[in-house]
Amino acid sequence: MDQTIKQTNRPPYGILAVLMVGAFIAMLNNTLLNIALPSIMTDLKVEASTVQWLATGFMLVNGILIPATAFLIQKYSVRQLFLTAMGLFTIGTILAGFAHVFPILLAGRMIQGAGSAILMPLLMNVMLVSFPVEKRGAAMGVFGLVLMFAPSIGPTLSGWLIEHYDWRMLFHFVTPIAVIVLLLGIFLLKDKKEKIDIRLDSLSLLLSSIGFGGILYGFSSAGKKGWDSPEVYGTLIIGVISLAVFIIRQLKQDKPMLNFKIYKYPMFALSSVISMVVTMAMFSGMLLTPIYVQTIRGISPLDAGLMMLPGAIIMAIMMPITGKLFDKFGGRILAIIGLIITVVTSYYFSQLTLHTTYTHLIILYSVRMFGMSMVNMPITTNGLNQLPARFYPHGTAMNSTMSQVSGAIGTALLVTIMTNRTTTHAKEIGAAAMAHLTKQPTPAVLAEMKQQVMMKAMLEGINDAFLVTVGIAAVALILSFFIKRAKQAEDKTEIKPAGKNVAAKLAGN
Repeated sequence: MDQTIKQTNRPPYGILAVLMVGAFIAMLNNTLLNIALPSIMTDLKVEASTVQWLATGFMLVNGILIPATAFLIQKYSVRQLFLTAMGLFTIGTILAGFAHVFPILLAGRMIQGAGSAILMPLLMNVMLVSFPVEKRGAAMGVFGLVLMFAPSIGPTLSGWLIEHYDWRMLFHFVTPIAVIVLLLGIFLLKDKKEKIDIRLDSLSLLLSSIGFGGILYGFSSAGKKGWDSPEVYGTLIIGVISLAVFIIRQLKQDKPMLNFKIYKYPMFALSSVISMVVTMAMFSGMLLTPIYVQTIRGISPLDAGLMMLPGAIIMAIMMPITGKLFDKFGGRILAIIGLIITVVTSYYFSQLTLHTTYTHLIILYSVRMFGMSMVNMPITTNGLNQLPARFYPHGTAMNSTMSQVSGAIGTALLVTIMTNRTTTHAKEIGAAAMAHLTKQPTPAVLAEMKQQVMMKAMLEGINDAFLVTVGIAAVALILSFFIKRAKQAEDKTEIKPAGKNVAAKLAGN
């Protein structure tokens, strides 16, 4: 798809709908598995350190492939990329659904990740070239609904399926939808791609894979193995060195695989930093809340998922509204209001107790999601709006890559803080409890006391982790005051070829 061709008044809504449904089920699949992990551990007889690879492996594949999507979008047509991505996702879903041993399940999950890595940047890029700047906020608001609503309803749907069916139903449920979307793509996508003289730099791909893969693996492993593990800091060091060499190589090339020169545009650079910080803060709610609800409060998977549903509905309602508000008022005021809400609700989440009511949790989580809905998409859209059209593939690929990296860093940071602080609190609470004993406790009493100590210690560990997210969100809030409404920068190297517009090409006219 040629990035230099101007938009028309009638974007290809049918094509966008197909791409949107494909991206929706890919994003939904990301969170479906979270609540099912205990069932998978029992059924396939694997430990927690092993089963977490279903998330880590998926993230690694995304981190390795997403940087290459800028090249792929320039080289191949939307039809070719979409069919390849949905084909991989469908094959991975079928394989995982019939897995009887963990290696097959992991293989299916990573094949899914390969398809998902292509879908999201592809959809965002098509939307950027299909809508003019003044209408892009509303369009990206709908895109944000896909990005945020799908993973939000994942826990609810997963909880219901797990309580009524086997965990494999999570994949069997997605399979027919994936097949239908693949068939729709085959019949509806008709765009063609002119041959472009661009080749993939194999060394850049290798450096990118080692760099992003090493960083993602290192941070993803830190929560379990600790920061002092040679496997953790070793892969981080290798990843950072490889990434530095990769960036230097990209800056020296005329046609880089991933163009880091886009960071010379200030609003894009600022939006990228804010989005990474917000993503790290967002993971606190999605990661720590289910742990608190299920492990400490003993609430069922279905009720835990239902607790997050009102927040998901609010997110769905707000995303298109936020998009229209962005078109009218810009991203700064939305980001400031949204981040103030995020900071305040994060603080209240750091004050959880063993008796916090279910209603209180629903309201707090829903208000937090309301704040989040006003931040990510306006900031991202404002940053992308400043880029010349030929940089859209690089901007979308960069944003997706940074989202994966910041998500992994945020997850590792919060899990490590929660684990370390839980250990510290357990020693303190345990020592205080023993000091108040007047006689030697029986084994039964000692076991019950130990369980209570661990519950209170984990609660305090979760509260400490939430407190850190208050600081993270506060950093994003401070940065949001520097946001300005972006105008598309002039690109003197851009050549506008004659021919039909991109919307017409996508529609197959």
